[in-house]
Amino acid sequence: MSAYDFTAQTLDGQPAPLAAHRGEVMLIVNTASKCGFTPQYEGLEALWRKYKDRGLVILGFPCNQFGAQEPGNAAEIANFCSLTYDVSFPMMGKIDVNGPQTHPLYAWLKGEKKGVLGTAGIKWNFTKFLIDREGKVVGRFAPTATPASLEGAIEALL
Repeated sequence: MSAYDFTAQTLDGQPAPLAAHRGEVMLIVNTASKCGFTPQYEGLEALWRKYKDRGLVILGFPCNQFGAQEPGNAAEIANFCSLTYDVSFPMMGKIDVNGPQTHPLYAWLKGEKKGVLGTAGIKWNFTKFLIDREGKVVGRFAPTATPASLEGAIEALL
């Protein structure tokens, strides 16, 4: 099994098979518009602009499970990301990353790379998973890890 076995939805509800990114390095991030880590959108966008031509894709997955910090609908999320942080990397539809309604992609990601002390659950917004060109999870990074701090790991895979 690999990341390519999963399909998400775009913010506007269209199917987004991850297989479309076969051969690319993916950074998958659960996001929120009203979080202390929300300014990381700026760093994520900087990574996207710097490395997209070398094969990096960043996929943002809005999630409202942590402090209700992503209450908006798809249009509100799209407007916020675009107007506040000029986000141009792909944003997916809002999902759950924990609990009974966990998106299948996140169930798989958490099983592939455990968090601190071997825990599986996502602890907060802006947890990041790095996927190599074969669709395998090679890294899991805490919300406190800035996008810039991932450059070395991303460069090693490009």
